[in-house]
Amino acid sequence: MRKLLLLFFLCLFRTFYAQADCATALSVCGNSNITYSPTGYGDVKELVNSGSCIDATGEHNSIWYKITIATGGTLTFDLVPNDQDADYDWAIFGPNVSCGSLGAPIRCNAATVIGVGASTGLNMTSTILSAAGGSLTPYCKYMDVLPGQTYYLFIDNWVSSTSTTTAPFALTWGGTATLASPFTDPNIQTYPFHPPGVPAANPADPREVVICSSTALFDFSILSPDIINGNSSFGVSYHVTQNDALTGNNPITAPRMVNTSTVYYYSINYTDPANPGNPLNKCKQVGKFKFKDGSITVKNATLTECNNNNAGTALFDLTTADVFVGTNVTKKYYHTMSDLNAGINEITTPMAFVSAEGVIYVKVISEFGCSAVAQITLKFYPPIVVNEATLRSCFIETNPSTALFNLTNASVIAQQNPIPLKKYYPSLTDAINQTNEIINSSAYTAPNGFVYVRVFNAQGCYNVAKITLIVIAPVYSSVLKDQTICAEDQTILDAGPGFKSYEWSTGATTQTIKAGIGMYWVKLKTGDCITTQAVKVLPSEQPVVSNIDIANNTVTVSVIGGNPPYKYSTDNIIWQDSNVFNNLVRGDHKILVKDAYDCDPVEVGIVVPNLVNVITPNADGINDVIDYSALGSKQNLIMSIFDRYGNKIFQADKQNGYKWDGTQGGRRVPTGTYWYSVTWNENDKKNTPVKFSGWVLVKNRE
Repeated sequence: MRKLLLLFFLCLFRTFYAQADCATALSVCGNSNITYSPTGYGDVKELVNSGSCIDATGEHNSIWYKITIATGGTLTFDLVPNDQDADYDWAIFGPNVSCGSLGAPIRCNAATVIGVGASTGLNMTSTILSAAGGSLTPYCKYMDVLPGQTYYLFIDNWVSSTSTTTAPFALTWGGTATLASPFTDPNIQTYPFHPPGVPAANPADPREVVICSSTALFDFSILSPDIINGNSSFGVSYHVTQNDALTGNNPITAPRMVNTSTVYYYSINYTDPANPGNPLNKCKQVGKFKFKDGSITVKNATLTECNNNNAGTALFDLTTADVFVGTNVTKKYYHTMSDLNAGINEITTPMAFVSAEGVIYVKVISEFGCSAVAQITLKFYPPIVVNEATLRSCFIETNPSTALFNLTNASVIAQQNPIPLKKYYPSLTDAINQTNEIINSSAYTAPNGFVYVRVFNAQGCYNVAKITLIVIAPVYSSVLKDQTICAEDQTILDAGPGFKSYEWSTGATTQTIKAGIGMYWVKLKTGDCITTQAVKVLPSEQPVVSNIDIANNTVTVSVIGGNPPYKYSTDNIIWQDSNVFNNLVRGDHKILVKDAYDCDPVEVGIVVPNLVNVITPNADGINDVIDYSALGSKQNLIMSIFDRYGNKIFQADKQNGYKWDGTQGGRRVPTGTYWYSVTWNENDKKNTPVKFSGWVLVKNRE
């Protein structure tokens, strides 16, 4: 069993140090600097008793490099240990030799450290090609190289009983020649490689790959695509030491726990897919990085907004919640923690989020993908308490359906400190949208209805109160009415009881006044409102005698106008309801009429003419004619004669002296009874028409 374990460790040791043999030499990639710390030797001590400047023991802590020339010229290098007590020897073989037949080195130096320093290499001033051990000449002459040539460089950290110092070295190239590298050939490396992580605060420190805690299980392979950046024929491996990165030993192939203190290395290597023997194969570019704790710290926050108009919700801008100090983060908002964990139902309008009071969950994600969760508590500002109010105002006389209101007098808010501001609007919609503001709020003319007041505070919170507007209608006297009286009379105008005060157009301040015919008004005060009520005292319309018919000694009076029923008299003493007077004697009479107002009567003078019933027109001077010329002073006096068939056969007027002699057209009419009527207008103000009618017997003896 012990033999098996010994064999296992021996194999592991040889594998680990395989790059210390010529056959597995590391390809040098261009003129980039080399830093390495050789430990032990490879499978074979190839320089033991080689006859070169190297110590007879051959190798101690060695490394082989393979160099391919890109452009010819001079080639130099400086090899500088980081400990001046370290003794480095080296040898160069070539050009274009193989590891099985290297031949003698073309340059070789094993100069001692003591007295000359630890630095060694090729330079432009030295003329020697080889320096044996103990020599005090650590630099050899430069090399003249040609494109395409390949060389092997052997480097050994020599140790012995007198020199036990081991230390890493740094090698830099010089001269005019350049070394071949796939990393500088645009035909091979098409795109730039991206080093992992971000620059550290100190540029001299390794780049930093952000993890979301101080330790984490990390899969290094996720870095590879970005590092390679699409370049084919390149691979990348990860290591915990620079030597491993340079040699490709011990790659990290599985996720492992990492921390923020360890430095890790990545190695970009090239393999020519068409030429396995290409000297640039396994050429490497090495970098280093660390992990940085990128965890973020969040804090819970509270947002307070306005529960406007007591709607039960407010408009919140979730993005203003102070949950994280810093920038370059993404925030996602969710209604519940389960939604956040599941990544569902994200709030897509966080800047305009309408919500009741409650809790919202926000996931804060850094630019590196680290996240933390905070709570945002949504609260309302203290409510603005408003009351509905009612304003009453007296009607406007010119438009009684409206009144003038001082809206600022409406008590819609209780005493609050500071006192909120108010704006007035004609509708609830206007108050909410702040449109059509009532500017003249202290002198607002309106009918019965409503206005709305938006009450708001310094935070911009508001509530809307309704103001009911009541127009106090005019209060008129129900007993004060227009009156009609006789022109010669007066009456009492009574405004009625129940009013605070009275003011008449006459100057009187009593409930009643005595008034004749005319126009009056009274200002009636009820509360603080005054109603002006007009009243008229009109003269009664007098009746008019429209017609008088006289038949023999009977007089019939026709009356229009006035206010029936009428009363009739001929002496202003005895009054009758009938409009017919019988048995009036011949001659002048007065007819008096009055209506229900019992005003001074209307008087009309009439004449009851003498009645002529028989004429004998024989020229004997007795009853020869009907003669009404005595009425000639009346207006429009006309006498008309009709036969028994109602045909008018004669008209007596001013032209013929208001007389009829029993003829028609100059010829005597036949003996018989004829009818006649006499019409005229009395000479009074109304030109009262009068009609007197009768019959006459005409006796013609011829």
